[in-house]
Amino acid sequence: MRGRGSKMKKQRESQCTQKTISLPSPLGTIQVSGCENGVHTIQILMDVAPAERSDESPLSRVVNDSPAETSPELQRCVEWLQAYFSEPRTAGSLLLPAFHHPALQGDTFTSHVLKVLLRDVKFGETVSYKRLAEMAGNPRAVQAVGGAMRRNPVPLLIPCHRVISSSGQSGAYMSGKGDHLKQWLLTHERQRKED
Repeated sequence: MRGRGSKMKKQRESQCTQKTISLPSPLGTIQVSGCENGVHTIQILMDVAPAERSDESPLSRVVNDSPAETSPELQRCVEWLQAYFSEPRTAGSLLLPAFHHPALQGDTFTSHVLKVLLRDVKFGETVSYKRLAEMAGNPRAVQAVGGAMRRNPVPLLIPCHRVISSSGQSGAYMSGKGDHLKQWLLTHERQRKED
C-alpha cells in the first residue's frame, strides 16, 4: 500500500510544471519551487558562511531559474520572503502563497500539525514539540511532531524554526545541519518584534 501512495504522489507532482526561483538571503541562497497551483518546496542552500551572514543581504536580486513566466503564487512567495528578511513585521500582513506539496494536502497528521503551527504560532513566538502535539490534539505524539517538522517542505513560510524543546533549547533544524540558522531566525524574530 505504501508503494502505491508514493507512486500516486509522484504522478501528482509530475502533472505540475514546476519552476524554480533563487533569491539571496541572510541565510544563504533560498530556492523556491512551485507550479501555477502553489509552492512545492523551499530549500535553504547554506552557501553563505555564518560569519558573512548579515541583515543587509541583497534581497532584491532574484534569479528565475526557469525561463518561462513566474506564477503568481511563486511571486507571492518571493515577496513574502523579501518582507520577512527586510521588514519582518510587515510579512504577517501579506498573504501567504498557496501550498501545492503532497505533504500539505490531505488529512495526515503531518499536514495537520504543520497547519496548526502556521495558524497558531506567530512571529517572535516559540512553542515546544510537546505543546504543539497538544495543540494538534495528540499530546503523546511528541516524536511525530518532530517528524512533521523534518518533513516540512516549506520552511520559513511554515515556521518549523519556532518549535523548540521543552527545556528551552532550540533543537535540531534541517536534520541538525542548520542549527545555527534556527538560532539566527529566532534571534531575527525576537529582535524585530522588540523594534
